[in-house]
Amino acid sequence: MQNSAMNIEDKGGDQLVLHVGPQHPGSGHFRIIVTVDGDYIVGAKPDPGYVHRGAEKMAEYRDYIQNIPHLERPVIIDATGVTLPYVLTAEKIIDVEAPERANYIRMIMAELNRIISHLYWLGIYGIFLGHSTMFMWPMGDRELFIDLAESIGGTRVTFSYVVPGGVRNDMPTNFKERALKTFDYFEKRIEEYKKIFFNNPLMSARTEGIGTLDKKDAIRLGITGSNLRACGIDSDTRKDEPYCLYDNVDFEIPTRKEGDSYARCIVRLEELQQSMNIIKQVLDLIEPGPIKQVIGGVMRGEPGEAFVRTEAARGTMFYHIVSDGEKNPYRVKISVPSFRNLIGMTHLLVGSRLADMPAIYWSLDYWPVEADR
Repeated sequence: MQNSAMNIEDKGGDQLVLHVGPQHPGSGHFRIIVTVDGDYIVGAKPDPGYVHRGAEKMAEYRDYIQNIPHLERPVIIDATGVTLPYVLTAEKIIDVEAPERANYIRMIMAELNRIISHLYWLGIYGIFLGHSTMFMWPMGDRELFIDLAESIGGTRVTFSYVVPGGVRNDMPTNFKERALKTFDYFEKRIEEYKKIFFNNPLMSARTEGIGTLDKKDAIRLGITGSNLRACGIDSDTRKDEPYCLYDNVDFEIPTRKEGDSYARCIVRLEELQQSMNIIKQVLDLIEPGPIKQVIGGVMRGEPGEAFVRTEAARGTMFYHIVSDGEKNPYRVKISVPSFRNLIGMTHLLVGSRLADMPAIYWSLDYWPVEADR
């Protein structure tokens, strides 16, 4: 049997070629062509592109505002994470700066989306490891944070909330009270997560020492986000290159040194607490004031280019926009964390057992639609 597109041949004998991968309208279609010898993986070639939708090219035919709902579609569970760097880049092109209150609200929405994304990942990971309770609990708790984000953005998933010059609307007056009540509840739930799942022998057996990535290989492969921090590398764009007003708040960057699937999981769990800590500080710092700088006429900038990097839920995300002075950007380039983390998938799968593949794959929090864009 021969696959001409990937140049992979099943020569018979002791090795077998398998085509595996998630088939899901939300997380996206994706295939990994795996060669196994017995139950050991001796070859793994990710085959992305099934949900490529041409987001970068389509952005050239929409103006700066129309691109916001368009560009958040590939990463709907981290809608603010994918649109914030675009808006920050567009603001450089248009030469506009958001007010202080707007920047603080942007941070709140970005951290809420980080929590929403991490809880989705955790729920699916529970299913991958055969722990159905750990699917129901995070998905149920995730609704509380979706409700908080909805109270600001007006919708449950795709907010299109951050716009050049600020944000679409202000927060409700009772947001702080609602948020602190939710955080008090969820901080207790994190401890329950640890008891029922993270300290569970099932979790330990399936993840500890499985899919280990050392610091040197993580840097060589260009790994980013929680996957990089799980290798002991203290790197977070919010600290390294502060944007909005992240330099006004104090938060820790969770790291682990083991670099295995368990380390990648526990880092994301600890990031849930840090996101809540950031929002708590912002709620104390934020002052009344304007939420948007009004831009009159057609939104366009001078010919030139701009680049901005931020920390999305899955890692470093950046936009490079080229302007020719028209109302539509001349070129939009998006670098997403899932595509860079995809490079590490083959490295981690080869040499592992086939039964460990789900635990390794989802520990990377790879989102096919984000990678294919």
